[in-house]
Amino acid sequence: MSLQTIVSLTLLAMLVFWAVGAYNRLVRLKNVIANAFGQVDVQLKRRYDLIPNLVEAAQKYVAHEQAALEAVIAARNQARSASDAVRSRPGKADAVIALAAAEQTLDGSLGRLFALAEAYPDLKADQTVRELSEELTTTENKVGFARQAYNDAVLDYNNAQGQFPALLLARLFGFAPSAMLQSTEDVAERQAVRTKM
Repeated sequence: MSLQTIVSLTLLAMLVFWAVGAYNRLVRLKNVIANAFGQVDVQLKRRYDLIPNLVEAAQKYVAHEQAALEAVIAARNQARSASDAVRSRPGKADAVIALAAAEQTLDGSLGRLFALAEAYPDLKADQTVRELSEELTTTENKVGFARQAYNDAVLDYNNAQGQFPALLLARLFGFAPSAMLQSTEDVAERQAVRTKM
């Protein structure tokens, strides 16, 4: 066996080991994204479960504001469907973007519900509504922390799959960039939903 053959086989072996390591790292980072979204999903599910209870408690005070209450439930259902889509395809950019848009719509309809609550002192004073509002605020904070962990995982993955030479392997095996889970685009809307009653 010639020296040239030994060098060639050694370089080929190093390339194979590097490719296997890079591929495994990309798979691991995709799994980290899926796990991080699982944490977001737990908090979003809790949020989605609280909203119908809040609407039901508010309904007896603002029954003539049915359109606003129905808008909250419709937005909640849309956001829940979008969350289910991301759960089935964690890290897929189009699903994450759709979830962010649905969450923005839900935030807006919840904001209108809480604005209504300000106009109805009995609703504002209701113990159940206050407790649900506090739980929703706590859940919003947990969603924010989970979203940050998810975005950190996406950043690590996007950096790994976008750097040369791993970029070549990522393209070869279909490792596409993932989207971060943004709350809303408007800076004023980036504030947590106000739930103090």
